[in-house]
Amino acid sequence: MFPGATADRSDAAYVVVGAPLDVSTSFQPGTRFGPNRVRKYAETYDDYDRRTEQFFSELGVHDAGDVRAWDDTPAYVEWLRGTLTDVVWDDALPITVGGEHTVSAAGVAAVDPDVFVCLDAHLDLRDDYDGNPWSHASVTRRILDGWPDDGENDAGDGDAAGGADEATVLGARTGSPEEWERAEADDVTVVPPEEVADWTPDFDDDTSVYLSVDVDAADPGFAPGTGTMEPFGLAPRELRDVVRTVAPYTTGFDVVEVNDRDDGQAAALAGKLLREFVFSHAGHTAQS
Repeated sequence: MFPGATADRSDAAYVVVGAPLDVSTSFQPGTRFGPNRVRKYAETYDDYDRRTEQFFSELGVHDAGDVRAWDDTPAYVEWLRGTLTDVVWDDALPITVGGEHTVSAAGVAAVDPDVFVCLDAHLDLRDDYDGNPWSHASVTRRILDGWPDDGENDAGDGDAAGGADEATVLGARTGSPEEWERAEADDVTVVPPEEVADWTPDFDDDTSVYLSVDVDAADPGFAPGTGTMEPFGLAPRELRDVVRTVAPYTTGFDVVEVNDRDDGQAAALAGKLLREFVFSHAGHTAQS
């Protein structure tokens, strides 16, 4: 259980769902250990948050455990989408803990936001990677352009074909020529690392956002436990500030790409950002 996630499911305002998918990781595997590792390294955090004067254990967070992953990624994403949609139908906000970044497609499809905001070192705008359209390197492309339909599930039909009208990628510092070309389209905004600290979202009050944190957005000096490290990244406070800023608009949240290849730095950061999201979202909701 994520520390402080003590609410019953029927009373929950936030539901944590682990998604330990580890199929397409292209360098260092281990994201299957991510959800429980994030839970473990969040154990030391105090329940009380001085900034918002809230107790995490009083904010209605429930941990529903993990949705066991298997190697058929389209089928798994569709199953996970159903689990997260049930959370939405119960009037709670889904929080997914990955697992590889591909799981974000399920979260976006469940909440159907206007905008996908992602902290990420990579553009993830490839139509496929090594012939795989369900690679973690293609998740933002899938969310914008649609899911491939193999005829065996609903992915690719109607509203399930994507889920966001536009994407904002914060901290991206690498990509293929094809990805940079796709990023020039009107539905994509890329904010390089050196500009993230000054970034302010231009959202209307009624704009709905899905916020995804790929832990590799952080410089690997802060979070080495991830699959594809990319230097010259963000400092933890920059990730924190984005989470705090975007939380009031958010209808779904995830933190992904934590693996077991460090001494807990990536998992500790991921768990702290999850808590920052809940504190910020709940504080805004209480004031509304």
